[in-house]
Amino acid sequence: MPGFLDQLLQGVNSASRIVTSSYVFSTKTILLLKDLATGGSSSRNIPVRLREAFEELGATYIKLGQFIASAPSLFPEEIVTEMQKCLDSVRPLPFSEVQKVLKKELGRDYQKLFQSIDPVPMASASIAQVHSAVTKDGLDVVVKVQRPDIESALGADLNLLFLASKLFEIFVPGLNKSGLSEMVGMFQSSILEEIDFIKEANNCEEFERYLLSSGETRARVPKIYRELSTKKVLVMEKFYGAPITDETSLRKFSKDPSKTLSDALEIWFSTLSKSGFFHADVHAGNLMILRDGTVGFIDFGIVGRISSKVWEGLMIFLEGLALNRTDRIASGLVRMDGTASGIDEKKLAKDLETVFDQMSKMVLDIQMGELDAFDEKKMNTILFEFRDISDRNGLKIPKEFGLLIKQILYFDRYIKSFAPELDLIRDREKFIK
Repeated sequence: MPGFLDQLLQGVNSASRIVTSSYVFSTKTILLLKDLATGGSSSRNIPVRLREAFEELGATYIKLGQFIASAPSLFPEEIVTEMQKCLDSVRPLPFSEVQKVLKKELGRDYQKLFQSIDPVPMASASIAQVHSAVTKDGLDVVVKVQRPDIESALGADLNLLFLASKLFEIFVPGLNKSGLSEMVGMFQSSILEEIDFIKEANNCEEFERYLLSSGETRARVPKIYRELSTKKVLVMEKFYGAPITDETSLRKFSKDPSKTLSDALEIWFSTLSKSGFFHADVHAGNLMILRDGTVGFIDFGIVGRISSKVWEGLMIFLEGLALNRTDRIASGLVRMDGTASGIDEKKLAKDLETVFDQMSKMVLDIQMGELDAFDEKKMNTILFEFRDISDRNGLKIPKEFGLLIKQILYFDRYIKSFAPELDLIRDREKFIK
């Protein structure tokens, strides 16, 4: 009987979500039509109206906006640029709602499992929020609690998104070749993994197994408390330290900041090169310098996996970037596309010269210490040009390419603050051991 009631409630919630989403998108469509009627440009206003709708609907749509913003090789430039304004910051859940989730997932007597749970969240995002806690055994932990009804909302949202993307491709000039509807499938697979905390726990422990198997002691991941965790609740060891971008803390906890940064990069690259598995969301908040001087990797909700061909292609691409050789860049792109055949690499290299010059200038400026040279908008523009040139030459760049390049350039910019003697692109082999 409870199963039937749960299904019935999920159906009601999904129907309600569809009505709400339809209303918001309809409102934005009316505004677009009004723009047209008054002589405005619908193509210019579509990204703005779309972003406004995402922010009004929250949760799933905010994650979708961030997904679009993080994949400039897949979506139109104007939409990616606008979606960069989507912030993963939503109103915290009342603690009473958090308690309901804990009770449902861990049992009515869940309080007996903890000495205390701080009712004030450490962080609140679109999928979940995090609270500090102390287990019954006196262990300091963080409790990540999924927002209620996110699964039913997601199911309704994805169905509506697919329909909306198809309609946009049919009726909006210039979007028919954007691949907008294709991204729904990619987004679905991405976010379904993120809302399954068992998979996140598995990802974290997979990274830990790599550290252990390679005898790596310079980095750690939080211990997962499986007996306290479910698909919607994740309990992990609480790390004490600071974001690795905090210069004061970095110098406080590390006698050699340059070596600490080098260690972090080497570990990240090693997992990528040896296993094809990598932490795909290593922003400042997810990479910590711990009190004992070791590096802490946290939050494995988003990970990536690449084939050996993509890895080989990436190394050839970076070699071309370091040596100012467009022929090697072209070879790297061709190697990444496992389905490529009959590609004229000389023509591709010639077509890449202009965009290569832009990227080379950015890399050189970063290496000369001009940290502002790494501009997100410029980087996205460069990646759009790479995609367009590749498309014209019959080449398909894998979606991981843009994310990896941006992460690598971000790291290169980042280490110039603390370790200017390091050159990530030139000395890439140093970080692959």
